[in-house]
Amino acid sequence: MSAFDDSRQLQACLPGLRRYARALVGSLHADDLVQDTVERAWRKLEQWQRDGAMRPWLFSIMHNLHVDQLRRPGLALQELDDDALLPAEERAPGQSIAIGEMDAALARLPLGQREVILLVALEQMPYEQVAATLGIPVGTVMSRLSRGRDKLRALLDGRPASGAPTLKVVK
Repeated sequence: MSAFDDSRQLQACLPGLRRYARALVGSLHADDLVQDTVERAWRKLEQWQRDGAMRPWLFSIMHNLHVDQLRRPGLALQELDDDALLPAEERAPGQSIAIGEMDAALARLPLGQREVILLVALEQMPYEQVAATLGIPVGTVMSRLSRGRDKLRALLDGRPASGAPTLKVVK
């Protein structure tokens, strides 16, 4: 396979990488994470096993970069919303509220559950690819997905997420 073919395969994965990066780190830092992922992938292209799909390999790189960034202490930055200056997209009434609620609920999930839900639901990866991407067993993917979906439903319904302590008022 030529460098041209490698480049085309990598470019075909960019929309999915962008979606996943936005869901992980927000729109402000998503392009940086995608760029870091593509840069590392291109530098380490010889490590990619050509008999496998490039997509899970790229998502693994992004996952590892994201985890490394979370471990690194950083400056406290305030995120500015570049889209706030643009006119809002036309949406059905209540749709933007639902999207905002979903984003907020996803952000409240533990990172492991959020990653699995995003890769399965947003990127439509099979469980085996998710497991390879995150370096975890398939059974762990399935249990994180199940627990994450349960917590997401509870958060969106306004109920306490399972496992969360509930306060009982005694008079």
